[in-house]
Amino acid sequence: MSSPHDARWLAGRLNDRTARGIAVETSALIRSGALPIGTRLPTVRDLAFELGVSPATVSEAWSELRRQKMISGRGRTGIWVFGNTVAPQPARMASIGHFDDGVLDLTLAAPDRQLLPPLAQALTHGAHAENLNSYERTPILGELRAAVEERWPYRPETFLATNGGYNALYSALHALVMPGASVAIEDPTAMRILDIIEDLGAEIIPVACDSDGPLPDALAKALNRKPTVFIYQPRTHSVTGRAVSPARLGEIATVLDRSECFIMEDDGVGDVSPLAPVSLGGAFPERVIHILSFSKSLGPDLRLAVLSGSSAVIKQIQSYRSFSSGWTSRLLQAAAAWLLTDTDSIRIVAEARDAYAARREALACALRLRGIDLPSGDGLCVWIPVASEQFALITLAARGIAVLPGTKCSVNPTNHIRVATSMLVDRYDFVADSIALAAGSSG
Repeated sequence: MSSPHDARWLAGRLNDRTARGIAVETSALIRSGALPIGTRLPTVRDLAFELGVSPATVSEAWSELRRQKMISGRGRTGIWVFGNTVAPQPARMASIGHFDDGVLDLTLAAPDRQLLPPLAQALTHGAHAENLNSYERTPILGELRAAVEERWPYRPETFLATNGGYNALYSALHALVMPGASVAIEDPTAMRILDIIEDLGAEIIPVACDSDGPLPDALAKALNRKPTVFIYQPRTHSVTGRAVSPARLGEIATVLDRSECFIMEDDGVGDVSPLAPVSLGGAFPERVIHILSFSKSLGPDLRLAVLSGSSAVIKQIQSYRSFSSGWTSRLLQAAAAWLLTDTDSIRIVAEARDAYAARREALACALRLRGIDLPSGDGLCVWIPVASEQFALITLAARGIAVLPGTKCSVNPTNHIRVATSMLVDRYDFVADSIALAAGSSG
């Protein structure tokens, strides 16, 4: 007896024999309920035979549906209907929990709103921005360019304002990387970057790191696979808190000199890092895309970051952005420019920088007293090895503490937790006691 959803049944409902057609028509069957969630789909070979196409055509269609999170599984394990929407889901970010007021939420390395400069005067200034409310697409306002140029770690050919750091990464990756291509990225990394790459349909090539940054041998091995882009965080790493050492930066440059890939530098922690900005842009001006976010220092609601690169690369990115907003609000650009040059705002950012460093060090010191010795670093969180992530999460949850599992920041298995310290103003001994208990073996 044949399955109600076997290859012949499905082929009889597919009229377009191209890979895109198969994907589109199968997705319609899933959305309508004709193929319910949990349905096991026919094998690639069986469906290809019934459709009279090559297995590669069906595989390409299945890859697109898998990217959209509509189907799951591969090969001999079977392929199943997983979801009924074509809207891609940022799997890591979408699974972050929402917690009651009684829970100490240390999952999100967000800026403390009490440490951000006030926006009233900045927005008043922004309301008089040059060419305000015009439909003319302004890549970057002159006053914002002047404000960032003097702090930039190299002299780029041109700049572009974007709607935040992740918008910059999203736009640059979609403009430069074709679906099916590969992207090399340091491991671990920010979970939202992994979501973006997966949504693009690119292969992720993880590059192992130590306390000095990406390992040269691991990077060289990754580059042998011809990635389109290599992404790393040269200043303060948003997950581990470490920085790329000057010596390691030189070694990375030597390895990258033998490649033709783009080099994307993500400075997401930005000006609340105590370290000076750093870049390989001077060595590879045609290939480096350097991104500086102001969300942590000036506030996430400014939705502002600036990226630099060659004119050819910026033109590609701006062309992609033309399908959506086309430019970043001139009001917000001018407000950010005002904040970057205002004496009081500069002082407030410096005080925030010191406060974040003190909070992180207070927890790190308490952990060291309990036998958990972490590498030096800075930023808004700590990266802590544990015997079992699941045991650590359950143990901390039982004590009213929520943290981020390390697996969200890696494509490889990892036993770590990421603990945000940006909002942690007290209770260091309680948190350290809880982490010390959680870091041990469950058995």
